[in-house]
Formats: sequence, C-alpha cells, structure tokens
Amino acid sequence: MKRHQLILQQLQAYKHVEVPELCEALHVSAVTVRKDLKLLEEKGLLFRTHGGASLESPYIKDRPVNEKEQLAVGEKADIATVAAQLIQAQESVIIASGTTMLALARAIPTQLPLTVITSALNVGLELLKHPEIEVLQLGGYLRHSSSSVTGPHAEQVLAEIACSKLFLGVDGIDLDFGLTTTNIAEARLNQQMMRTAQQTIVLADSSKFGKRGFGRICGLEQVAHIITDQGIAPADSRKIKELGISLTIV
Repeated sequence: MKRHQLILQQLQAYKHVEVPELCEALHVSAVTVRKDLKLLEEKGLLFRTHGGASLESPYIKDRPVNEKEQLAVGEKADIATVAAQLIQAQESVIIASGTTMLALARAIPTQLPLTVITSALNVGLELLKHPEIEVLQLGGYLRHSSSSVTGPHAEQVLAEIACSKLFLGVDGIDLDFGLTTTNIAEARLNQQMMRTAQQTIVLADSSKFGKRGFGRICGLEQVAHIITDQGIAPADSRKIKELGISLTIV
C-alpha cells in the first residue's frame, strides 16, 4: 500500500514520527494512521510509541551498572545537581538505585544534615564521606547488575518508616504504560518506596522516554516531579505538564 510505503520512508528519514505529522503528510485521519501503524508493527516493520512510531525498539534489557555509568554522563550530573537543591536540612529522604542516583549522592552538599534511606550499595558508600548524613542501608538480595538490594527484608523496613521525598531512577518512561525497570523485584521495592515517601521525584535523562522495562513501577500520574534534560521531545513535555506533573528541564 502506498500509504505504508510513505510511512516507512518517513521513518527511515527521521527515525521517529508523530501521528499528526503523518496525518498531514498522508491527508488522512488519525484513526487511519493508527490502523496503518498497527498493521506495520504486526509485520515487524516498526514499533508503535505514544503518539507515533519509531524504528527503535522501546523494550530495554538489563545492563551492568559500570556500562550504564558511561551513558549520558553530563546529563545525569546536571539532573543530579538540580535534584540536590530540592533536599533540605534535617529531611529524611529515600534515594533509590541507578547511576543517576549515584550522581545525586555525589551532588549532595557535604555538610548538609539529613537522613538517607537507600537500597543502593554504591549510594551508601558515597554518602559515608558525608559526616552529617545518617544512612539507613536497606538489606536483601544483592543485584550484581545494579549494586542494589531487593526483596522482602528491604520492603519490610520501608513499611515501618516515613519520609518526605523519594528520588527515583527508572529504566523507562512510557507515557501510556508508566514508569518501568528491567527487574520485577526492583519494581516491587520501588512501589514500597513510593508508599513510604510523601512525594516521588523521578530523575531520568531524555533517553529513557519512550522506553519500557519488564517491571512496571507505576503510572505517570503517581509522580509529583520529573527532572530531565533538554533532549526530551516537545510532545512528551506537553503531556507531562497536562497531567499536572512538575517538569524541570536542565
């Protein structure tokens, strides 16, 4: 079909296309475009995304933490710097696992007095350098790929405490499916962290948008604030703001 050929040509040229753009180019309705995208996805020629289609798979696989540390280094550092400014003296906060969370630990002022609860060993070790910070290191099954723990022991401790903020790193943000990670046990622990904290602040570089991990953490509407970099797509930015979520672009 000629329409399908034109859609694939657009994808080859731009790697990602939005439904409104295709409607204008093909002179058809959004319903027709979505049907075309569904058929092309069933043939394995593209991947549907929120509001469009992409040549890149949205599904992500787990990778070692030392490999992930080499990705988007500058963006993660900038995001962490802004996030650290949200932490006030004497607060109790949760810092989850991930390379952006390690960047956050490095960005916290050395003399800031607070309590940090964390599942990440590398975050705990980094904060040992801060004499004013009390660290509650959660215990459980150690994940080699993330240097963090999961399991019922960590979940039980979280169920017995309360804190103001959760700083959460994710593997994927899909505007329809929500926040995800590559591990179900980690997703469960993140859910308990959200129940423990009064608000959830997501730190994610723009490469995480449009991606899906195996384990779903929550819907986007359960998040209070997202901090990301300038690579975020305008359509994603608009949707986040429409949901009433605070968005900071660094």
